Amino acid sequence: MANVTIKFNGKEFLLSCEDGQEEHLEELLIQINQKFNKLKNDLGNLGENKLLLITAVKVMDEYYETSKKVEQKKNELKNLSDKFRELKSLIYDYRDKKEHEIQILNNDHNKIKNEIKINQKNYEKLINEAADEISNFVEKANLEKLS
Repeated sequence: MANVTIKFNGKEFLLSCEDGQEEHLEELLIQINQKFNKLKNDLGNLGENKLLLITAVKVMDEYYETSKKVEQKKNELKNLSDKFRELKSLIYDYRDKKEHEIQILNNDHNKIKNEIKINQKNYEKLINEAADEISNFVEKANLEKLS
Protein backbone atom coordinates (compact mmCIF):
# COMPACT_ATOMS: atom_id res chain seq x y z
CA MET A 1 0.00 0.00 0.00
CA ALA A 2 1.14 3.50 -0.80
CA ASN A 3 0.64 6.56 1.39
CA VAL A 4 -0.30 10.00 0.11
CA THR A 5 -0.23 13.19 2.14
CA ILE A 6 -2.92 15.62 1.04
CA LYS A 7 -3.99 19.04 2.22
CA PHE A 8 -7.71 19.62 2.68
CA ASN A 9 -9.27 22.76 4.13
CA GLY A 10 -5.90 23.87 5.46
CA LYS A 11 -5.18 20.55 7.21
CA GLU A 12 -2.88 17.72 6.18
CA PHE A 13 -4.09 14.13 6.02
CA LEU A 14 -2.26 10.87 5.34
CA LEU A 15 -4.28 8.51 3.13
CA SER A 16 -3.44 5.03 1.89
CA CYS A 17 -4.14 3.65 -1.56
CA GLU A 18 -3.13 0.81 -3.86
CA ASP A 19 0.38 1.02 -5.27
CA GLY A 20 0.35 3.02 -8.49
CA GLN A 21 -2.90 4.84 -7.59
CA GLU A 22 -1.24 7.77 -5.80
CA GLU A 23 -1.58 10.20 -8.71
CA HIS A 24 -5.22 9.25 -9.24
CA LEU A 25 -6.01 9.79 -5.54
CA GLU A 26 -4.33 13.19 -5.63
CA GLU A 27 -6.37 14.16 -8.72
CA LEU A 28 -9.61 13.14 -6.98
CA LEU A 29 -8.73 15.11 -3.88
CA ILE A 30 -7.91 18.20 -5.97
CA GLN A 31 -11.44 17.98 -7.44
CA ILE A 32 -13.04 17.56 -4.00
CA ASN A 33 -10.97 20.44 -2.62
CA GLN A 34 -12.08 22.68 -5.50
CA LYS A 35 -15.75 21.83 -4.93
CA PHE A 36 -15.39 22.35 -1.16
CA ASN A 37 -13.62 25.71 -1.55
CA LYS A 38 -16.16 26.91 -4.16
CA LEU A 39 -19.03 26.08 -1.82
CA LYS A 40 -17.19 27.74 1.07
CA ASN A 41 -16.77 30.91 -1.04
CA ASP A 42 -20.37 30.81 -2.32
CA LEU A 43 -22.12 29.94 0.95
CA GLY A 44 -19.75 31.33 3.52
CA ASN A 45 -18.38 29.40 6.44
CA LEU A 46 -21.31 27.20 7.49
CA GLY A 47 -19.04 24.91 9.39
CA GLU A 48 -16.76 22.22 8.10
CA ASN A 49 -19.18 19.33 8.63
CA LYS A 50 -22.04 21.02 6.82
CA LEU A 51 -19.77 22.08 3.93
CA LEU A 52 -18.40 18.52 3.71
CA LEU A 53 -21.95 17.18 3.60
CA ILE A 54 -22.99 19.65 0.88
CA THR A 55 -19.81 18.80 -1.05
CA ALA A 56 -20.58 15.07 -0.77
CA VAL A 57 -24.17 15.70 -1.95
CA LYS A 58 -22.88 17.72 -4.94
CA VAL A 59 -20.38 15.00 -5.84
CA MET A 60 -23.07 12.30 -5.57
CA ASP A 61 -25.44 14.44 -7.66
CA GLU A 62 -22.80 14.72 -10.39
CA TYR A 63 -22.11 10.99 -10.12
CA TYR A 64 -25.83 10.19 -10.34
CA GLU A 65 -26.36 12.48 -13.35
CA THR A 66 -23.30 11.01 -15.06
CA SER A 67 -24.54 7.48 -14.33
CA LYS A 68 -27.92 8.36 -15.85
CA LYS A 69 -26.22 9.78 -18.95
CA VAL A 70 -24.00 6.70 -19.25
CA GLU A 71 -27.07 4.43 -18.96
CA GLN A 72 -28.91 6.55 -21.54
CA LYS A 73 -25.93 6.34 -23.91
CA LYS A 74 -25.76 2.56 -23.34
CA ASN A 75 -29.44 2.30 -24.30
CA GLU A 76 -28.88 4.50 -27.36
CA LEU A 77 -25.90 2.34 -28.34
CA LYS A 78 -27.96 -0.82 -27.84
CA ASN A 79 -30.74 0.62 -30.01
CA LEU A 80 -28.24 1.58 -32.69
CA SER A 81 -26.67 -1.85 -32.46
CA ASP A 82 -30.11 -3.50 -32.83
CA LYS A 83 -30.89 -1.29 -35.83
CA PHE A 84 -27.51 -2.12 -37.33
CA ARG A 85 -28.17 -5.86 -36.90
CA GLU A 86 -31.60 -5.42 -38.49
CA LEU A 87 -30.12 -3.46 -41.39
CA LYS A 88 -27.36 -6.04 -41.78
CA SER A 89 -30.00 -8.80 -41.89
CA LEU A 90 -31.99 -6.88 -44.51
CA ILE A 91 -28.85 -6.42 -46.59
CA TYR A 92 -28.04 -10.13 -46.43
CA ASP A 93 -31.63 -11.02 -47.30
CA TYR A 94 -31.53 -8.59 -50.23
CA ARG A 95 -28.19 -10.04 -51.39
CA ASP A 96 -29.53 -13.60 -51.18
CA LYS A 97 -32.67 -12.62 -53.09
CA LYS A 98 -30.62 -10.93 -55.82
CA GLU A 99 -28.24 -13.91 -56.05
CA HIS A 100 -31.29 -16.16 -56.48
CA GLU A 101 -32.67 -13.85 -59.20
CA ILE A 102 -29.28 -13.88 -60.94
CA GLN A 103 -29.22 -17.67 -60.79
CA ILE A 104 -32.70 -17.81 -62.35
CA LEU A 105 -31.62 -15.34 -65.06
CA ASN A 106 -28.49 -17.38 -65.77
CA ASN A 107 -30.60 -20.55 -66.06
CA ASP A 108 -33.02 -18.77 -68.38
CA HIS A 109 -30.10 -17.44 -70.41
CA ASN A 110 -28.65 -20.96 -70.77
CA LYS A 111 -32.05 -22.32 -71.80
CA ILE A 112 -32.38 -19.61 -74.44
CA LYS A 113 -28.85 -20.32 -75.71
CA ASN A 114 -29.70 -24.04 -75.98
CA GLU A 115 -32.96 -23.24 -77.78
CA ILE A 116 -31.06 -20.99 -80.19
CA LYS A 117 -28.56 -23.81 -80.90
CA ILE A 118 -31.40 -26.29 -81.46
CA ASN A 119 -33.28 -23.81 -83.66
CA GLN A 120 -30.10 -23.03 -85.59
CA LYS A 121 -29.54 -26.77 -86.25
CA ASN A 122 -33.21 -27.19 -87.28
CA TYR A 123 -32.95 -24.11 -89.51
CA GLU A 124 -29.79 -25.44 -91.15
CA LYS A 125 -31.48 -28.82 -91.64
CA LEU A 126 -34.52 -27.15 -93.20
CA ILE A 127 -32.28 -25.06 -95.49
CA ASN A 128 -30.37 -28.17 -96.53
CA GLU A 129 -33.59 -30.09 -97.14
CA ALA A 130 -35.04 -27.16 -99.12
CA ALA A 131 -31.81 -26.84 -101.12
CA ASP A 132 -31.89 -30.62 -101.84
CA GLU A 133 -35.52 -30.43 -102.97
CA ILE A 134 -34.78 -27.44 -105.19
CA SER A 135 -31.78 -29.30 -106.66
CA ASN A 136 -33.95 -32.36 -107.23
CA PHE A 137 -36.65 -30.22 -108.82
CA VAL A 138 -34.18 -28.47 -111.08
CA GLU A 139 -32.65 -31.81 -112.04
CA LYS A 140 -36.04 -33.26 -112.87
CA ALA A 141 -36.95 -30.14 -114.81
CA ASN A 142 -33.71 -30.40 -116.78
CA LEU A 143 -34.32 -34.11 -117.47
CA GLU A 144 -37.83 -33.43 -118.66
CA LYS A 145 -36.53 -30.70 -120.97
CA LEU A 146 -34.04 -33.07 -122.46
CA SER A 147 -36.56 -35.75 -123.09
